[in-house]
Amino acid sequence: DEYDLAGAGTGVVEADRLLGADRVRPGDVIIAMASSGLHSNGYSLARYVLLGEGRLGLDAHVADLGRTIGEEMLEPTRIYAKDCLALIAETDVRTFAHVTGGGLAENLARVIPDGLRAELDRGTWTPAPIFAMIAQRGRVERHEMERTFNMGVGMVAIVAPEDTDRALAVLTARHIDSWVLGTIKKSHEGRDSAGEVDLNGEHPRF
Repeated sequence: DEYDLAGAGTGVVEADRLLGADRVRPGDVIIAMASSGLHSNGYSLARYVLLGEGRLGLDAHVADLGRTIGEEMLEPTRIYAKDCLALIAETDVRTFAHVTGGGLAENLARVIPDGLRAELDRGTWTPAPIFAMIAQRGRVERHEMERTFNMGVGMVAIVAPEDTDRALAVLTARHIDSWVLGTIKKSHEGRDSAGEVDLNGEHPRF
């Protein structure tokens, strides 16, 4: 792979120096990269709902998942390092946000500068069945789900608007499900704090 991290030391240092919140501009496009599942976040709540209250065994086969609970919970976390390097090489990337503990909004907020906000549309994706299963069986409210889990988005790239199609093509070629999640806009009038993230709409079929 031409983006092998073992030989990309210089590139990694350069990316760390050039990418950042200070490069984000109104009109920039927010691109989501799909997660492979829970990504090791929220397991205490997942275990409580599915194995505790839900009384499901790890070997219980769930039709919506297409496999057992144990297999779903052991799904490896997707690593995006090479995909991010590919985007840096071929598009004008402003910055990245890795969606870990705290969820999409909290992690994305860290790369949104003063005076700007990220406007996201839930209608652009359907979270994987494991998230709906936890929400429904545990009666977990949306706010708590989005604060605890990645909800199907493992990494976010903010790119220049003219590079949107190219960025999606690069990720598709690398077999990463990706889509336009939202855009960067000016902050709401009267609000001038950093880290504004607005999640709007509803997920299809969730």
